Amino acid sequence: MQVRVLFFGVLKDLAGRSSDLLSLPDHASAADVISHYEQHLSKNKGIFNSIAISVNQEYARPDMKLHAGDEVALLPPVSGGAPDQSTETEPKVFITHQQIDTAGLLGLMKRPEDGAALVFEGVVRNHSRGRRTLFLDYEAYEDMALKEMASLIARALEQFQIRDVAIVHRLGRIEIGETSVLIVVASAHRAAAFDACRWLIDTLKRTVPIWKKEHFEDGAVWSDGEPFPEHINPLLVEMRAPALSAVEGPSPVHKPTTPKGSHSKNSASSRIARK
Repeated sequence: MQVRVLFFGVLKDLAGRSSDLLSLPDHASAADVISHYEQHLSKNKGIFNSIAISVNQEYARPDMKLHAGDEVALLPPVSGGAPDQSTETEPKVFITHQQIDTAGLLGLMKRPEDGAALVFEGVVRNHSRGRRTLFLDYEAYEDMALKEMASLIARALEQFQIRDVAIVHRLGRIEIGETSVLIVVASAHRAAAFDACRWLIDTLKRTVPIWKKEHFEDGAVWSDGEPFPEHINPLLVEMRAPALSAVEGPSPVHKPTTPKGSHSKNSASSRIARK
């Protein structure tokens, strides 16, 4: 049987292409795809210890059986305008190649019953890895990314006392100071909005298949990304569980603190300034 294999981020660079048609024996599993490319794609076999795999746009375990025509994606750890030209699904998730219009989306989200409208913007900073950053370039497994972001919104609406959420992620070349990701959370009370926003950005950066390439004066590198959660990459449970626990640390869900990051900015609705 044949399956279609997709490559992203550093794996796309190693393969020299974005996709493959791979012939496999009947009853092959997702693990057989990983094994094939571990043998043929790279001498650095350690890279395959940290990837996740999806089948037909759903995260899959290595022992999942494949069928002819399946779309299998090899996913390295993810990185962490107005949407009129972007792809939209329900709930409010967008992927765009245009500049993100924070004020415009905020205005659409606010309702009279809201006591808080929290905005988080991930912004391109001018330095990384001890070098001056020129710009970032983002790519995504777009259909799956939209599904995963929609799932995050559904989970946030269940876990936190908030009214609504919107997420926008920009792809392509993004200059210093421009917004790469926007999250807006509307709620009757600020504490729930802060908790939900922090959980959303932390989980997005670990699970949504979006990657960034950092461009410097002397070259470019794909961001290492954060380790996939254990339920997405069982290989990490077996091979790197102690290190993974140290990286993840305690869950931030119940800490009512302002979301922040080394290259991000956030504000309550009363402090939004038009970009």
